[in-house]
Formats: sequence, C-alpha cells, structure tokens
Amino acid sequence: MNLIIQGLDVNNSDLRELAKLSHADAIERITGQAFRLTHATHSDAVPEYCAQAELDFAFVNAATKLSDFKLIAMDMDSTLLAIESIDEIADMQQIKPQVAAITVQTMRGEISFEESLTRRTALLRGVHQDDLQKVYDERVKLSPGAERMLQLAKQSGIKTMVISGGFTFFTERIKTKLQLDFAAANVLEIENERLTGKVAGEIIGREGKAQVLKQVCAELGVQREQVIAIGDGANDLAMLAEAGVGIAYHAKPIVKQQATYSIDYVGLDGVTNLFA
Repeated sequence: MNLIIQGLDVNNSDLRELAKLSHADAIERITGQAFRLTHATHSDAVPEYCAQAELDFAFVNAATKLSDFKLIAMDMDSTLLAIESIDEIADMQQIKPQVAAITVQTMRGEISFEESLTRRTALLRGVHQDDLQKVYDERVKLSPGAERMLQLAKQSGIKTMVISGGFTFFTERIKTKLQLDFAAANVLEIENERLTGKVAGEIIGREGKAQVLKQVCAELGVQREQVIAIGDGANDLAMLAEAGVGIAYHAKPIVKQQATYSIDYVGLDGVTNLFA
C-alpha cells in the first residue's frame, strides 16, 4: 500500500512525520505537490495530521496504475469547471443570491436535485440565449489541473466524459474545447431565442447521472472497477457509487463520507497523481 500525500505547500517535515505515522519505508517525489510514501499501513493518525497540515492523503494499492482505468467521468460545475454555470447566468441577471441559495441547499442534500433545477431554471425565464454565450465566453473557467489530468488520461488511453445536472449549452462547448469523448446534461427550453424557464425532457439528476454512466460503460464494454468518477455534490453520489474509484473533489461532507478518496487542496491533476 502506498500513501499519496498532496498539497499546495508540502514540507519535508510533514512527509517525514507522515512516513513515521504510516510506517512507510521510503518517500518518493511524484511532482512538486505530490509525494508517494511506499509500503505504508493505515493509521487513524494520518487523516488527523493531514487535516491540520492542509494536505490531501490517499492510501492506494501500489499495483494500481492509471492505465488500469478505461473511463473518467466528471461532474461539470465546481468540478471540471471552477464555477457554477447556472449561478453565473443568474449573476448576469442580478438574481444570483436567489439561485445560489437553492444551489447550496441541493449540494448539501437538503432538497432533491430535480426540485432544485426546476426552481432555479424558472428564475431564468426570459433570459436571452445570447446571454448564455456571454457567460461561457466571460465566466467559464477550468478547475486547476483539469487540462493536465485530461492530458495524462488521453496518454493512458482513457476515455473522458462530463455528466452534468447543468445544461447542454455548456457541456457541448466544454466537450469540444477539451476534446472529451462523451457529454450529457439537461436541455434548456428556448422559444423565440429566450429561455422559457423550463427544462426540456427528463431531468438528469442524481439517478440520471448514474444511469448515463452505466449506459456509456455498457457501450464501451468497460467494467465498474475500470471507472473513475469525480464529483462535489449530493447529486453526484449515485454516479460515484457506479465507479470503481469515486473522488470527492473540493466536495461537501456528505460526498467525502461516501467517496473512495477526497481531494480538498490540490487541483484535478491530483486524481492522476494517485495512480502515477
């Protein structure tokens, strides 16, 4: 078992102490922000120490490599992207506080995603479709390490996809920009170039995201243990449960509790560092 330690500022003293706590026999550098402690053993002291030092940790099977995986599935908002796209649309319309309050309730698991999306989309009624392009052009920002993670995935022959409870307007553009293999999201109903305040068709929510992942896996002939899924909110839980490795990325507590690993401090390239 390897103990992978990652952080924005990793001190040698922290690595030595963590090696001691986990009875590791060596410390190896992966990147300037990621280190491998070899032949480590589980210790309850490691999570406590890392929380104090603001370090990410993961006990990973030493035999597991990135090339063992065939698919990486990612949530879009606050995961692949460093924004909540619907909140940014709302901000341009001066209604962000109302929309963001519903978003927070959803991420905490306090209301269903379907109810949340219906309520938030209703608040966007009348928004011109050109404003969506303006949000994409001016507000969309990738999470740190996203492009590096996708580059390494591609080099390892791994397919990539974004599964979002957001909107196809954004996922299709992100898919093209990042050369992802698959994308799935909800469709905004538009009439006369303006949003009607409704979602067209069935809403892709918590269970819908898991169903999309299962469909793509079946299409590719990929087994559950060959999948990495990454998300941050309660509506990602079913999707994460369908993957061999579920990553809670800068996530809510409910997601961290159920994920295989959590990344709280470093960027998305921290995912690929786990299996370097």
